[in-house]
Amino acid sequence: MNAARLMFLLALLGLPLAASAAELKIGFLDAERINRESAPAIRASKELEREFAPRIQELQKMERQLKDAQAALEKDAMTMSESERTRREQELVRNNREFQRAQREYREDLNTRRNEKLADLFQRANKVIQQIAEAEKFDLILQEAVYRSPRIDITDKVLKALGELK
Repeated sequence: MNAARLMFLLALLGLPLAASAAELKIGFLDAERINRESAPAIRASKELEREFAPRIQELQKMERQLKDAQAALEKDAMTMSESERTRREQELVRNNREFQRAQREYREDLNTRRNEKLADLFQRANKVIQQIAEAEKFDLILQEAVYRSPRIDITDKVLKALGELK
């Protein structure tokens, strides 16, 4: 078979694919906007702020105490006995270690709670997306794309629907 015939045959085979592709209804969803702008995401963020505010304040207090102790040690180091300076340095190291442990636990707990909230948000969002897809007869809804036309973006519809949920 020569090259011209092969190209003609491939073109004919591609026609039904092109015709069926024209019938597809595709939508796009910006998941980052849902995570940032949706009413449930904003509520979750405020809940996390309230929940973790006391721990943040405690960490800030610990940090101030460490800085004050470090400054006092540096100021008084020349007038202290060697044993007193060593004792205060060791105490500073212990307190610093405790502060770092508390920070690490805070970050881990915050990440765990944030992930729980995000999982709940995306579960709700997926239900809304499915409802929109079924109601508007979408064949495919994408969450990531290198390029997308604004006319296929359904993010605003999803944000509105999530805002109506309690």
